[in-house]
Amino acid sequence: MRAIWTGAIGFGLVNIPVKLYSATDSSNLDFDMLDRKDQANIKFKRVNEKTGKEVIWKNIVKGYFLKDHYVLLEDADFEEASPEKSKIIALHAFVQLNDIDSIYFDTPYYLEPQKGGEKAYQLLEKALEKSKTAGLGSFVMRNVEHLAIVKPYKGSLLINKIRYEQEIRSIDELKLPANVKIKKEEMDMALQLIKQHSTAFDISKYKNEYTQDLIKIIHQKDKGKRASIRKINIDDTKASDLLARLKASLA
Repeated sequence: MRAIWTGAIGFGLVNIPVKLYSATDSSNLDFDMLDRKDQANIKFKRVNEKTGKEVIWKNIVKGYFLKDHYVLLEDADFEEASPEKSKIIALHAFVQLNDIDSIYFDTPYYLEPQKGGEKAYQLLEKALEKSKTAGLGSFVMRNVEHLAIVKPYKGSLLINKIRYEQEIRSIDELKLPANVKIKKEEMDMALQLIKQHSTAFDISKYKNEYTQDLIKIIHQKDKGKRASIRKINIDDTKASDLLARLKASLA
């Protein structure tokens, strides 16, 4: 793995030097975009809007539109905005993980101690494990400030970016049902159905089956076979059929 950020965790007056690695890999297939006529690759170019000519990467700069003109920003400007946050994951507080709704969780990353930081790293990991808490903090990566939690994970430290409150859309625009009268028998059966299928969470049981099926189709097409489309009709359950469907599910 290649580190995508290096810096330190700020834990009180203790700074723990760390490297940050992506904790996830996409299980989706990587497709190329081709011209149907000759299967040539489609290339995307960075083109000057005025001249229509391609611009090499080193001549591309970032700009912010202010009133009627652009203000150009260099790497040094982003660092100057908050140099300490570009280098330190500052832990501001320690919280219970159960207090953070799952809607706030974003991308996870592994944290690895750099040379000389092993003992402090392990101290923080064990202290979080023992206190059953996570460190809440913030840091800057790729010129963006992220809110994050640092938590113990299988003998290591994991940092999870979390979304800011203003990034969560309101549910007020959803057309949610008003309070519908639910019969006691319906509720009892729904709870019984949940109990019947309750189990311990085991992520290893679940695979990306869609990708596996797609690979099979790719191999079939390579052999000249045409995929057949399975038609599926979803029979929505009407309120009048709810009790009968619950009974059938339990059976």
